Amino acid sequence: MKQLFLGLAISLAASLGHALAASDSTATSAATQNWEQTVEKARGQTVYFNAWGGSQEINDYLRWAGRQLQAEYGVTLKHVKVADIAETTQRLLAEKTAGKNTGGSVDMVWINGENFRSMKDGSLLYGPITEQLPNWQYVDKSLPVYEDFTEPTEGLEAPWGVGQLVFIHDKMTLNNPPQNFSELLSLAKAFPGKVSYPQPPEFHGSSFLKAALIELTKERNALYQPIDIKTDKEKFEQVTAPLWQYLDQLHPVSWQQGKRFPSGTSETIQLLDDQQLLLAITFNPNAANAAIERGNLVETAQTYAFQQGALSNIHFLAVPWNATAKEGALVAINFLLSPEAQARKADSAIWGDPSVLKAEALAKGGAQGFSLFKSIPEPHPSWLTAIELEWQKRYGS
Repeated sequence: MKQLFLGLAISLAASLGHALAASDSTATSAATQNWEQTVEKARGQTVYFNAWGGSQEINDYLRWAGRQLQAEYGVTLKHVKVADIAETTQRLLAEKTAGKNTGGSVDMVWINGENFRSMKDGSLLYGPITEQLPNWQYVDKSLPVYEDFTEPTEGLEAPWGVGQLVFIHDKMTLNNPPQNFSELLSLAKAFPGKVSYPQPPEFHGSSFLKAALIELTKERNALYQPIDIKTDKEKFEQVTAPLWQYLDQLHPVSWQQGKRFPSGTSETIQLLDDQQLLLAITFNPNAANAAIERGNLVETAQTYAFQQGALSNIHFLAVPWNATAKEGALVAINFLLSPEAQARKADSAIWGDPSVLKAEALAKGGAQGFSLFKSIPEPHPSWLTAIELEWQKRYGS
């Protein structure tokens, strides 16, 4: 009898195994067929990609990607250069308000943080999209790809690269760079006019403020909870007071006495190369190598992070809900997640943006391994808006 039951159990297990295998095979086949249909529909489409246009290296990389997409898939990629992706958010909100649910002017966006939260809250994104992408399988899921500044992505945006707020110095000019914001202030006082940061709300300048606040405040945990400046004004003032006290001391001894600030990371690198600044700031841990490759910095320049670590995030790609070329956008995003495209993007001679792919997948694209600095998570995006507004009130005029 035991042998009979055992035989039945084995038979049932085998049948179940075959059924599951068949089910998986059917699902895989359906996914492949669906993607093939997407690729077919994408052919001939023009994708209007709204992305920051402030870097020549990034612009050149996107032109290369556009040539590849045209040659391989018949998709035309148009880089719509924007100074701040918040402009795109406002345009999409206007289209939503006007009831323009098809034929939108934006097909693809490069976003993260506050802009993602605004688009998600306003139901401005198409998706979820990540599971539709064949190259999603190569993404390193140990990276924070499921959250964007504490906001769950829910598959509405696909990771594109890793950003870390770091500094660049010339070892021959400054061989013992500051390891925290307190030492940075001491350096600024010792060498007046030699320290600065980009003017908020420029991305790098705002990131500098957040990183400083994380180190200086005694209520760091509060930064990872939402803040409403109208109802939590007292709390905001209490948490951020050390930041304003710090900046009040820094600005008088900073570059241009704090009456003018660099326009962005490119200008800080230029000022470093011109020896007007002792430190440049960037959100790319490979930026020094990339600048050396292009002849924009001396070979003794190097990137480093403060002792507390580097403010870190993932930057993403997404498709608006009313995109005209949804299929073309998905094909473009999938290509930008390919080992070939990610390896090229990670090359410091081209862009140097760290990849979001697993090391073994990246190796298929011919990329070398890279290392990141100790990571500090981004605060909740509501803090960014509040900090930028307060900065403008105090120092913007």
